[in-house]
Amino acid sequence: MDTASFIDTPFFTWGILPLLIFLARVCDVTIGTVRIMLLTKGRNILAPMLGFIEVLIWLLAIRQIFNNLTNVACYLAFAGGFAMGNYVGMLIEERLAIGLDVIRIITKKDAGELINFLKAEGYGVTSIDACGTTGKVNVIFTIVKRREVAKVVEIIKKFNPKAFYSVEEIRAVSEGIFPLRESNFKRSLQSFRKGKEE
Repeated sequence: MDTASFIDTPFFTWGILPLLIFLARVCDVTIGTVRIMLLTKGRNILAPMLGFIEVLIWLLAIRQIFNNLTNVACYLAFAGGFAMGNYVGMLIEERLAIGLDVIRIITKKDAGELINFLKAEGYGVTSIDACGTTGKVNVIFTIVKRREVAKVVEIIKKFNPKAFYSVEEIRAVSEGIFPLRESNFKRSLQSFRKGKEE
C-alpha cells in the first residue's frame, strides 16, 4: 500500500489524523504556556523563538482541520489537545520554577531563632518590628528562588507553626543574598570523581 492510498483509509482519517492533531495541539499550547511564563519573568530572548514554533505548529494543525471539515474526530482532537496542552504546560512551568518570590512572615512570637536559622542557611533576611491588630509583631522579608519556597515554608512552620506568611512573585531584584546550592550535575560529577579515586 502506497502513502496516498494509506492516507485515504478510514484508519488514518479517524485514528491517525486526529491523534496527530491532538499531539500538535498539546505541543503548541504547552510551548505557548512556557512562552508566557518566560515573558512574565523577563526572559525576552527565548520567548519570540518559542512563539515562532508555537504558531507554526498551530498552523499545521488548523490546516488539517480545514482539510477535514466533516471529520468530527479532528475537532475533538483539536479541543482535547488544547486542554491537555494547558495541563502539560502548567506541569512544565512548575518543574522549571523560574524566578524569585518574596516571602513575608508576620509573627507575634520572638523571631530571633527563625531569623538566625534563615541567615545560617544563606538566605537574605530583613526584619522589622511592627504593630498589628493584636499588638506588636515581627515582620520578616526574604527573597528566595521559586524552587526554594517549599523549603523556607517548612522552616517557618518548624520555628513558628502559627506564623502568618504570604508568598508573592517578583519580577526582578537589583541585589540580594541567596544560598549557594550546587547543581545536581555538579554533585553527581563530584561523586563520580570520588568513586574513581577510590
